[in-house]
Amino acid sequence: MNSDSQPLVLLGGGGHATVVAEAARLAGIEVAGVYDDAAEPAATLGEHAVPHLGALQRVLCGELRPPPRWLLCVGDCQVRRSCLNRFASGGGCTVVHPTAFVSPAATVGTGVFVGPVALVHTGARIDAHAIINSAAVVEHHCHIGENAHIAPHATLGGHVAVGPDTLVGLGAVVLPGVRLGAGCVVGAGAVVRKNLPDGARVAGNPARPFRRPAVR
Repeated sequence: MNSDSQPLVLLGGGGHATVVAEAARLAGIEVAGVYDDAAEPAATLGEHAVPHLGALQRVLCGELRPPPRWLLCVGDCQVRRSCLNRFASGGGCTVVHPTAFVSPAATVGTGVFVGPVALVHTGARIDAHAIINSAAVVEHHCHIGENAHIAPHATLGGHVAVGPDTLVGLGAVVLPGVRLGAGCVVGAGAVVRKNLPDGARVAGNPARPFRRPAVR
């Protein structure tokens, strides 16, 4: 059977999975359930709950056969990367919320989620397993790297490049033509005016480097 006709399995069952499950249903995609290590993950609770199929670790370690059609539903980029490194088989499914706009001239890879009211404009390229979250704006000719996360209400000007595994936080703004390296973190509400190297962590307006507080 063609994998496109199979129900969708969500890998991870937290809050992000509840959003993805709803978007999938509205797009006419049947959701079979979620794999999650929690006993009662969020997506299995409430009015629109989906079945809990088992522990995610059992899929990632190869104990269970990989589902034919799946989408990674973990929000944290580092955790997502760890999962992708351990779960490299095909079958990833892209889900686009019906209220999102994705230009016919944009390219969207496998395993991508585009949330409600998000905009992906002409010439943009979204690589595999990226998240374009609720009301995010990806302007013309942007390139979003694999497993990057553009958080709700973040706005990227034209020709922005976002490296793989990079988080652009809630409501952040990246000015046109700016390039963000791999594994960066852009804090909520930041305004990024200059290129960032790999691994940079910035916040504020204009965006400046920050460090995590020391653990005591």
